[in-house]
Amino acid sequence: MSIAARFQLRYPQFTLDVDLELPGRGVTALFGASGSGKTTLLRCIAGLERAAEGRLRVKGETWQDENTFLPTHRRPLGYVFQEASLFPHLTARGNLEYGRRRAAEPLERARLDHVIELLGIGALLERHPDQLSGGERQRVAIARALALKPRLLLMDEPLAALDLKRKQEILPYLERLHDELDIPVLYVTHSPDEVARLADHLVLLEDGRALASGPLTSMLARLDLPIALGADAGVVLETRVGALEPDWHLMRLDFPGGGLWSREQGLPLGHKARVRILARDVSLATEPPGPSSIQNVLQGQLDALADEEHPATLLARVRVGEALLLARVTKRAASQLALAPGQPVWVQIKSVALLDAS
Repeated sequence: MSIAARFQLRYPQFTLDVDLELPGRGVTALFGASGSGKTTLLRCIAGLERAAEGRLRVKGETWQDENTFLPTHRRPLGYVFQEASLFPHLTARGNLEYGRRRAAEPLERARLDHVIELLGIGALLERHPDQLSGGERQRVAIARALALKPRLLLMDEPLAALDLKRKQEILPYLERLHDELDIPVLYVTHSPDEVARLADHLVLLEDGRALASGPLTSMLARLDLPIALGADAGVVLETRVGALEPDWHLMRLDFPGGGLWSREQGLPLGHKARVRILARDVSLATEPPGPSSIQNVLQGQLDALADEEHPATLLARVRVGEALLLARVTKRAASQLALAPGQPVWVQIKSVALLDAS
């Protein structure tokens, strides 16, 4: 069952107007520039902002409509803010127990112990917040939110207050939660890396409106949306380790459409791995390429072409089996190759970035 959220909220300088159907499991990233409405939407879902025109159903249960408005304390949700906001006079364990005590139906002790293990905070439980690093405090805050046994977890830029080192410290724990949680997570961020590593579903917000919403893999492959996560456009693929070549320290990552060779990372056969392929690292050929240092060559079909901001280049979308890849080519090269949708092409991939191995 899914989440249906419809909100209209007007301020003098800003209007939120969204109508969304979101998955009932996995991580949905609310992505957009500052001021796009991400946090306002999250606060409406939490009941912290009351939209005069609002409807919210979470897995079949009405939290808000014309006749109903559940206040925040009656909504079975967990909320993680940018700052951990732990009680300074309580230990980490005390903060978790506070969360359990205020829940109508707290998380079972065994499941809480599992959350503590997933987040790696077992050794921190007797420490006070001032004895914890920023990343450690945020991991305790996430565990406290989960101790409420929420049906929905809201995370409002939980890594924004951390420096790069602390972000890299906490991301693997969030990836673990991503695979283990059976509740939906709405994750506000303007970080492309967090979207690529954590999200299953993506909502693109701009000026208080949802430009588009859909599965991450298909959203990143769209040519009509301004979604360039970080320095460049690119796609994310879900793969599994299909082969190992220990003599060359390589592993093959298989997906429905082919396999990609990457540096060995100590992963066993069959292990899931999420990878990112940037358009700038993909080239196209209209004939099978000859011998080359580029080891990843896949046959596909050119699906679409689209102009970019710079007049010299365009993006080409290629279908390889069930997967979609993006390639950046110059218009001169496209003309010389006579590229056209429907044409068979060979995709050469120079680099594959391993994002998450869970």
